[in-house]
Amino acid sequence: MSARVIQRLSLLVIVGLAFGKPACAAESEFKVTFSPQVRQEPYTGRVYLFFTRQKNREPRQGPDWFRPEPFVAVDIENWKPDEPLAINTTIANWTLAFPKPLAELDLTGCRVQAVARFNPYERVVGAGPGNGYSATTDITTTDGKLSAQLAIDKLVEPTPFPENKWCKLLAVESRLLGEFHKRAVMTQGAVLLPASYYEKPERRYPVMFTVPGFGGTHRDRVPREPVPEKNAEGVEFIRVTLDPSCPLGHHVFANSANNGPVGDALVQEFIPELDRTFRTVAAPSARFLTGHSSGGWSTLWLQTAYPATFGGTWSTAPDPVDFRDFQVIDMYRAGENMYRDAKDERRPLARRNGQVMLWYDDFDRMEEVLGYGGQLHSFEAVFSPRAADGNPLRVWDRKTGTVNTAAAEHWKEFDIRRLLETNWKERGPLLAGKLHVIMGDADTFYLEGATKLLKQSLADLGSDAVVELVPGKDHFTLYAPELLQRIRGEMVEAFLKHHPGN
Repeated sequence: MSARVIQRLSLLVIVGLAFGKPACAAESEFKVTFSPQVRQEPYTGRVYLFFTRQKNREPRQGPDWFRPEPFVAVDIENWKPDEPLAINTTIANWTLAFPKPLAELDLTGCRVQAVARFNPYERVVGAGPGNGYSATTDITTTDGKLSAQLAIDKLVEPTPFPENKWCKLLAVESRLLGEFHKRAVMTQGAVLLPASYYEKPERRYPVMFTVPGFGGTHRDRVPREPVPEKNAEGVEFIRVTLDPSCPLGHHVFANSANNGPVGDALVQEFIPELDRTFRTVAAPSARFLTGHSSGGWSTLWLQTAYPATFGGTWSTAPDPVDFRDFQVIDMYRAGENMYRDAKDERRPLARRNGQVMLWYDDFDRMEEVLGYGGQLHSFEAVFSPRAADGNPLRVWDRKTGTVNTAAAEHWKEFDIRRLLETNWKERGPLLAGKLHVIMGDADTFYLEGATKLLKQSLADLGSDAVVELVPGKDHFTLYAPELLQRIRGEMVEAFLKHHPGN
């Protein structure tokens, strides 16, 4: 019995490269198999074809957000080892494709690589451990027909954390998350020790927690030497880079209906184990948070949700902190649309020097082809309840972009501005001196509007929070060495206020 296509085959066409509609595209068919050496049981899930005209990269490493190349995804059921799966222009003509059917795409001169998403717990597709992939193959032309034979005969192997004298892995199996997901789940972080750690075995250190942005993990930077610090009164930090990655994207350390109690797992399980394992100053006044982008939202959320656990956050360019301006979209207003504005013009998602780099509808459809784990899907995974089908509740229609404002009501629990306003009497005193938010006033992803609303709200509440809009800075230029140095200095000052002479 041949593999059965059960949902759809979708196509993403490159933006800005030469994959536009040709005068007359050739017929194409790609035959894919997977080897019993990589998987013996039948597979139900998503299979991909990634295309490229670049010669120095494997296409499975894509797609690049700003320079995506074409890829195809097909959901199959009960696909058996060595059984051919045909992906061709006939299929593309009667299924959804973006932005045009496979039959209209010129793939001449391309190379192609197949991927099977064997590991359902891995966010990354082409490079995710446990997923299967083929060799990269040139597309051939025979009698005007484009074709390739692809055998998925390799698995992406997991790599051990590259520990060294100064950088250690702390991986804590979470009872809370294990009970939620009914499987073993780890909370992880890379722990970078200070220069005096071995020389002064009686000394204890404050902790700087960093949360990476979307796509980042605790593996992003594994230094082999300590940070050369020259802080006031010789203060040094134990630095912990946390892993925010999960199957559905970036969990932002917010307890949610889909990702589980990730914030509680950090606070109740990981931090106590950190204090037991390393010589920390085990006090809230010695725990500091920082992060950029989704990491900026994460750290602001952690400080707000657990105000007595941390001594301050320095959150840079956070994802939307007020859902009345969710990248210029008001999620609570009837009639809103993710893809079109009030003038019925396309909504941009990213810009550089005033020029649009990404459109919301294009980017969202790219994620639809990839499946779970993308940036926009990640928002729904955190903010939405679980729908009847077991997936995060969809808050906008993926065909029209129409926002379901009734569904978006569920997001209010995670609206940081609203959370602060609603709970200020209780939490305000616990947050005194602890909130620092820094945003470029020309943010690449249009995030500055929500930060402006938060700034006004905190001012109205009488908060001493520092919320800065830095003129001329975008999402990337904001995150400069001088800002990081300033943040470290302010953390040192906050630490010494409670721990003089440490």
